[in-house]
Amino acid sequence: MPKSSLDYSDLPERAAKILENFLPDEALVAKRIAELGEVAAREADREGDTEVLDGVSFTHHFTDVDGDKELVRYHWVECGAGEVIVFLHGIPDSWYEWHHQMASLSDDYRCISIDLKGYGQSEKKPGDYRHEAAAEELVRLLDAIGVGQFTMVTHDRGTMQGDYIAANHPDRVLRYGRGEQHLYHFHPSLAPQGELFAEAPRNGIMDDPRHLVVWAYSWLSTHEVPEDQLRRVIQEIGYPDCARAVPRYFNSSTFRQEWIDRREQLLPAWKCAVLILQGYDSKTQPREYYEGAREYIPNAKDVRVRYLHTGHFWPLEAPAEVTAAIRELLEM
Repeated sequence: MPKSSLDYSDLPERAAKILENFLPDEALVAKRIAELGEVAAREADREGDTEVLDGVSFTHHFTDVDGDKELVRYHWVECGAGEVIVFLHGIPDSWYEWHHQMASLSDDYRCISIDLKGYGQSEKKPGDYRHEAAAEELVRLLDAIGVGQFTMVTHDRGTMQGDYIAANHPDRVLRYGRGEQHLYHFHPSLAPQGELFAEAPRNGIMDDPRHLVVWAYSWLSTHEVPEDQLRRVIQEIGYPDCARAVPRYFNSSTFRQEWIDRREQLLPAWKCAVLILQGYDSKTQPREYYEGAREYIPNAKDVRVRYLHTGHFWPLEAPAEVTAAIRELLEM
């Protein structure tokens, strides 16, 4: 079947009802922004800077790797020692999205969380923002910092890069905790954010970090995230030029292209154990789409699905529950 004629999945009845009142109420967003007040910009970190979160010391690093026919600088943060877990964040987040899980696991594991290119304190220059190309840069980063095999845990748009890493480097990925992203099924009505972020330079959706974060978390969360953590999320996406760099991903591929790549190229290539992590009440990725996941990932060592009692932003909505799920992954 020609790729252009591949039919979208049917919408589950429950998801279709959610679409009737899908996007967040702007009046509610404005109210929450007013309650939050001003959020001061955060100073940039330097190589070797440390900070304590959840009682654990985190160290900031900056590493240049080959990419885009030049050097691309990545910001990454680590804690703990032992077998490596690599964490990849989504939008509008950063490495910080995973700090609770990293702190909890750091007694036994070396936890590394990376700012994706274009986000946080990583590179913002123009370049190749196709997910497969960006994923190869992440692998070169791991090479540069001495990481061989690793467990990978991802969320949202970071999962797109994780999908390519798991497919193209099966000898490196021991286990894959794949979070909050479409798998085999997809319907475009569930993804209005694709066009919104592609048009960000013209519609201004990323111009105000406070509005972006409050809008996204109001739309897709089912649990309140503590105000101090929401402020940090805002600070991280508020670093200079994030608003210019992040939309490049959405102009380098479409959600349809991603979906076809998964179905025809990526899913059959995964060999490691895979734990699908999804919010039970995720609005944009209905849980019905993940039934029978084993069928769609035929060559993986093991496939399981875990629904978290949250919305979309579960690393911050339910930290302990997410950590428990990752511990399950580590036993697979």
